[in-house]
Amino acid sequence: MSDLRIRPLDLTDDATAAAVHRIGRAAYAVEAGLIGFDGIPALRESLDEMRARPLDWLGAYSSAGAVAGFLAWGPGPDGGAEIDRLCVDPGWFRRGVASLLLRHALDEVLVDRPVTVTTGAVNTPAVTLYTRLELTRGPDFSPVPGLVMASFHRGRAGGR
Repeated sequence: MSDLRIRPLDLTDDATAAAVHRIGRAAYAVEAGLIGFDGIPALRESLDEMRARPLDWLGAYSSAGAVAGFLAWGPGPDGGAEIDRLCVDPGWFRRGVASLLLRHALDEVLVDRPVTVTTGAVNTPAVTLYTRLELTRGPDFSPVPGLVMASFHRGRAGGR
């Protein structure tokens, strides 16, 4: 998407952090409906809790300077990275924001590093995205009764 620019997010900036928090809650509310599970931890995470997470953050910014979506990751096993969250403002759904963010992270930031990510197994948009970007599907797992998660990886498989 030529009208979006990817750059690191600065969560010490109050306006940026508030936008990321709002977008995350809105995106996870949609996912909760898709997967039939409203216990997604980020739905209950406070702004301060989100800011305190030891994650690296990238944002997709519109030409007007608004955050359209974001991706955050932390350290994984064997020098890899675990994508913690990939969220798009619902107003930007189906416009390539998630693809742009994930491609940038994989090709520009996390180059040659093993990468893992999980999503609800019935979250068709996310499963389709990870498959389309050639992440390998690993085993599904159930962290709580009634919720099945799909795992994906690039490089050495992240264990779950």
